[in-house]
Amino acid sequence: MPSPVPPGQGDATAVIRLYRSEDKIQPRAVDGYFARWRWAIVALTQLVFYGLPWLSWGDRPAVLFDLDARRFYVFGLVLYPQDFVYLAALLMVSAFALFLFTAVAGRLWCGYACPQTVYTELFMGIERWFEGDRNARIRLDKAPWSFDKLWRKAGKQASWIALGLWTGFTFVGYFTPIHTLAREVVTLGLGPWEAFWVLFYGFATYGNAGYMREQVCKYMCPYARFQSAMFDRDTLIISYDTERGEPRGKNAQRGKKGEARSAAVGDCIDCELCVQVCPTGIDIRKGLQYECIGCAACIDVCDGVMDKMGTPHGLIRYDTENGLEQHLTAAQRWRRVLRPRVLIYGGVLLLICSAVLYSLLSRHSFRVDVVRDRASLARLVEDGWVENVYRLQVMNATEVPQRYRFEAEGLPGLKLSQAVTVDVDPAGARWVAVGLRVPPESAQTLKPGAHPVHWLIHREGAAAETISEKSTFVVPR
Repeated sequence: MPSPVPPGQGDATAVIRLYRSEDKIQPRAVDGYFARWRWAIVALTQLVFYGLPWLSWGDRPAVLFDLDARRFYVFGLVLYPQDFVYLAALLMVSAFALFLFTAVAGRLWCGYACPQTVYTELFMGIERWFEGDRNARIRLDKAPWSFDKLWRKAGKQASWIALGLWTGFTFVGYFTPIHTLAREVVTLGLGPWEAFWVLFYGFATYGNAGYMREQVCKYMCPYARFQSAMFDRDTLIISYDTERGEPRGKNAQRGKKGEARSAAVGDCIDCELCVQVCPTGIDIRKGLQYECIGCAACIDVCDGVMDKMGTPHGLIRYDTENGLEQHLTAAQRWRRVLRPRVLIYGGVLLLICSAVLYSLLSRHSFRVDVVRDRASLARLVEDGWVENVYRLQVMNATEVPQRYRFEAEGLPGLKLSQAVTVDVDPAGARWVAVGLRVPPESAQTLKPGAHPVHWLIHREGAAAETISEKSTFVVPR
């Protein structure tokens, strides 16, 4: 057995840490064609998100998910929980659209429109406004505490918290009318659940966009893990042109702008600006990596360097693996877009969108649920008539009062126990108990058991409409 190491002569025991904190990534600000597109999409998405709850449609919010009343208002549409199929269709459309865009041009969603990217851009913009660009932030973090450092850090944190809380407030405004929510906040009358979700969503925004940032994309988001299943060699990805860029050379190996340089030196000057602007901290020159979110910040900064060096743009660019290897032109690359997987994704997406659109256009202005009375499946009433009792729920999907009239058909002599009309409030619902009867002679000719019948519910008024619902009528033994 080896003797222990004497004190002071080193420690032979290796320390294995199960956790290591991530080094903070300080991306450099970048301007360029793709950066301007990214900020335009940030502005558009946030205008929609923050603006929709304040938009009115008649005397209500244009978009409101009223969970208490089980009504979902989307402009002129009034949806019920029974319309859950539309949510499923929306998720399917989103999924196949993501598959399609990824197969064509990689992680466009991640780089330009993903909420994590959008809010990270906003939070980093606030950080740059208070603390400066990359080098200034690094110096400020290393500097001892002073009044200048204190007010910059405090101002950044206060702005982050305000933006996070405003985001949480807006999110809850999709479920509680935002004008009512605003009055509750001002008068300190906010309900416990509303307060919880404002704080929860605000804290999630603050933490994800302010601190976790690229770690959400690298470790928490599943999309980065399965994106390779949707990529192929004709998918547009952010690519470094190794043939043109290598071997890398420093400025000392080059002439001045426009002058000849050594043929042994590539266009890449190894400035590492592409690494400094990357929000996930990768080096795109090492090839495609799952951490790359396709934001194209490295393209913008590299094109700026190429301008200064007097060399063409495109050392880092959107290209395909086949495009790089076979030196395809832009026209040749785009001709390869219409390949089988893209056509399949596009065809399925078009089919789902068409079905949803047709369903919405042909959708009835009301819904009816027919429920048999379980307490009394069938019973004999006066003069030997056989009666079944049903409960019908009529849901008015318009925002004006409506009147409905009930009928039934399917069996000889079938009739309602009494004439029934029902008035339903705008976007309201009402349960009605109705009995169906068949005369004795019909009951005697029918076999015992369940027989199909159809309920006919008529919407009265100028815009008459009829819905037929299936049910059964039970004849006792």
